[in-house]
Amino acid sequence: MDTIGLLALALAVLGSVIGTESRFTRADRRLARVERKLDLIMEHLDLREERHPRMDEVAALVRDGKKIHAIKLYREITGAELREAKEAVDRLG
Repeated sequence: MDTIGLLALALAVLGSVIGTESRFTRADRRLARVERKLDLIMEHLDLREERHPRMDEVAALVRDGKKIHAIKLYREITGAELREAKEAVDRLG
């Protein structure tokens, strides 16, 4: 009986994890669509995103293989959360 209970619990946890992952994937796709639309609007209005002068420093740290320092500096400059900063630095490298 204990084996069946553990199996049921494991399946419930697995289902929960898969459901959560699916929601994150949908949210990522929706966010990407919104970003593309915003890029089109900015292009249509001939607006440019201002680049922080220290972003070149972040890129240099990435080129030098100092990814952790680059993430730290990116967070300092932008106020981004750790995950967002890591993803941004990964795109640079």
